[in-house]
Amino acid sequence: MDSIDTRLERLDARFRRLQGLTFAALALAGVGLGAAALRDAPTHPGELVVSRLVLRDAQGRTRATLGTDRGGGAALVLHDNQGRPRALLGLGEDESPRLRFSTAEGESLAELMVFSDEAPRLTLSNSGGVELFSVGLQVDGSSRLELADANGRPRAILGADENGSPGLLLVDRRGQTRAALRVGHSDEASLVLEGSDGEVFRAPLVQ
Repeated sequence: MDSIDTRLERLDARFRRLQGLTFAALALAGVGLGAAALRDAPTHPGELVVSRLVLRDAQGRTRATLGTDRGGGAALVLHDNQGRPRALLGLGEDESPRLRFSTAEGESLAELMVFSDEAPRLTLSNSGGVELFSVGLQVDGSSRLELADANGRPRAILGADENGSPGLLLVDRRGQTRAALRVGHSDEASLVLEGSDGEVFRAPLVQ
């Protein structure tokens, strides 16, 4: 039978082997964690990754915010010295960019927007948020300009169709067209007037 000293030597050797394997496993784990950390870290030195950024002035008032929402939209908002949002540059959930200027009460004064189908539109409103002027282009190449009254009802509409033929419509307060002036595809001019009683006057076509 082995002596006690021999058994102790064997146990000591096994312990040393186990200790070495443990240190090796810990070292490999550390290398793996380090590699994972490097893989998930920003690829560009100095890059800052946040979902919302707020800039404040010396008095602690919010002057600008940059962030994203849950729907995937992103916006840069500029605030006045009272912390009220006055200008916005953003990208909506449908990927449509927009630029908006607002009153101190939050009503839109001017907005330039490009819809998801790449059709741009510019609107101007009064201090109460009523849209008085708008101009836009359609995907088919047609254009449209509208002038509205104080209640936001379109009263004059100037446009051109996809072939470039222009037309002017004058509308009453009920939304009924009272005068229509057009130049057709064959360059013929037409004028149609309608009275409040429904009587229609059509001017002879002019080539």
